[in-house]
Amino acid sequence: MTAPHCILEVKVSPNAPRSEIIGWLGEALKVRIKAPPVEGRANAALCELLAQKLALPRRAVTVITGETASRKRVRIEGLDLATVRQRCNGGGPTLNA
Repeated sequence: MTAPHCILEVKVSPNAPRSEIIGWLGEALKVRIKAPPVEGRANAALCELLAQKLALPRRAVTVITGETASRKRVRIEGLDLATVRQRCNGGGPTLNA
């Protein structure tokens, strides 16, 4: 049996005043990241923030597509999508698209 995992769509805004999860924009999680989008720093900060919020080790969170784009796909090892949605802002507010 394979461990649970999911692919999470994320909309990232780098260079923010602080790193925080904003809420759900349709199926995508909207996140602000304090780090600049230089040399992978914003991606690393995104993975750190998600790992912390989801109570997972950092190695369980990986950007798989969109490394240089604001829209990314992130693989989360160890949790299904329903659990991820619940842990990110308690299911998160749904933002208007």
